Formats: sequence, structure tokens, C-alpha cells
Amino acid sequence: MEDQEIITKFNGIFSTVLKKDNIALTPTTTAADVEGWDSLTHMMLIDNIEKQFAVKFKLMEVMKFNNVGDMVACVKKKLG
Repeated sequence: MEDQEIITKFNGIFSTVLKKDNIALTPTTTAADVEGWDSLTHMMLIDNIEKQFAVKFKLMEVMKFNNVGDMVACVKKKLG
């Protein structure tokens, strides 16, 4: 799966969790760039991403996520 395919799916997940229709994520997008992306919604996003892609993140992986690109790279690695 290509990075852009993953980001497209992330856009849907973020739109649903954050209840916003105008989300356009890029690999460099951080929580500071998206209104409503706080620590609680971050965990909801992680949960939804795990379900959507049928993957499971380790705590240390989640703690190292600095931006959407880091999340995409981790999903891509887990999908093989």
C-alpha cells in the first residue's frame, strides 16, 4: 500500500473522529496543525487506525509518532 493511499484512509478516520469534513493531512501534519487533535482524540485516532488497517501499535511506537508521516510509516511497516 502506498503512502498516499494510507493518508487518504487517515483523512476519513480523522474526519470521523474529529467530526470535521475539511481535513487534508500531509506527512508533516502534526496535532498542532489540526483543531481538536488533543491527547484524548489522539488515542481515539490510534484505535480507529488499528481497526481500519488490522494492525496493533506498541506503546513505544505511539510515543514516537511526531506527525502523520510517522504514523503512515509505522502502518506501512506493519502491513509489510
